[in-house]
Amino acid sequence: MTRPLDGLVVLDLSRVLACPFATMLLAEMGAEVIKVEQPGSGDETRSFEPFAEGPGGSVSGYYMAVNRAKRSITVNLRHAEGRQVIRDLAAQADVLVENFPVGTLARRGLDWPALAAVNPRLVYVSCTGFGQSGPYAGRKGYDTVFQAMGGLMGLTGERGGGPVKPGLPVADISSGLWVAIAILAALQGRERTGKGGHVDVSMLDAQVAQLTIAAARVFALGEVPPRLGTEHPGRVPSASFRCADGRWLHITASDQHWAPLCAALELGELAADPALGSNAGRVAQRERVMAALSAAMARLPRGEAFARLDAAGVPAGPVLELDEVLADEHVQARGMVRRFEHPTLGSFPALPVPLRFAGWDDPALGRPPLLGEHTDVVLRERLGMDAARIEALREDGAL
Repeated sequence: MTRPLDGLVVLDLSRVLACPFATMLLAEMGAEVIKVEQPGSGDETRSFEPFAEGPGGSVSGYYMAVNRAKRSITVNLRHAEGRQVIRDLAAQADVLVENFPVGTLARRGLDWPALAAVNPRLVYVSCTGFGQSGPYAGRKGYDTVFQAMGGLMGLTGERGGGPVKPGLPVADISSGLWVAIAILAALQGRERTGKGGHVDVSMLDAQVAQLTIAAARVFALGEVPPRLGTEHPGRVPSASFRCADGRWLHITASDQHWAPLCAALELGELAADPALGSNAGRVAQRERVMAALSAAMARLPRGEAFARLDAAGVPAGPVLELDEVLADEHVQARGMVRRFEHPTLGSFPALPVPLRFAGWDDPALGRPPLLGEHTDVVLRERLGMDAARIEALREDGAL
């Protein structure tokens, strides 16, 4: 058996988080991902904290989190011979991914029109903050800028409080997922037409597209959803509640769960009110319902509250700290924490691609490459260069 993307060749000119995350997903599903890094320094995230310490030294945990299973080569894109190496590799690649500022690769003769001339089947993906066109195309930005401008930060925060960013770089990670979707869609299109193409991915567009049900409230009601903490603007109850032991439990219930919820928490008065039998009625009396639920949950330790609700079939779950998540028995049983062997660190844990296939092998956890680890072998295997030619390029500053 083989993995779904076996045989796919991806030339990865991207750095930092969004696109490297996308190409790592492809790599662990079977693609050969050739990561192009700057000689000497590499992807800047190699210098980002947190650093893991091992027998052979320290390695960036940030870099390792999104660069597993790739081959690393070092190429100087400012050097004419280095740019020619990229053209030659692109001529035989299926996909090229880049996240340089708009116009950077065009000035170096490595943009889509230039590379399509040598490989019309190439799928070329450009992921930038604001896209290849529009009044903001030349701007720079980072994850939190796109969260702010894309509406996510404005929706997130406690009731009556200021905006809050989520605990993860959601704009980067979700943009990476959009990049992966774009690549797979374009490859399917190439199967029909025989031709590649250029995909323009804007990280701001990606955030706006994810507004979905929040935007639906604007479109349908003319309402800008307020910040409500863990509460849902259109569903009651859907919120996290503090329990007697100070720990938190999240509940999200629909109409069919209302009576079992009231029974489990001994809320007879609420259960007896027919107006609360529908979600619309509970939304209309949000303050009353939330106050009663908060008081009931405050009387119970989290374990007991969760056991009652789980036995009643009410959707609920403890709000876990990160170490609790990674140690959770179900997370462990599903194999969501695995380990790879690293030449500097030894055995090191990682989060695998969360897909299970029937008919193909599952994604394989790889290790992140050392800087330039595969330069010689890639140039030898793919471009037919001998050791003398590779050494000459290296001495000239192209590699």
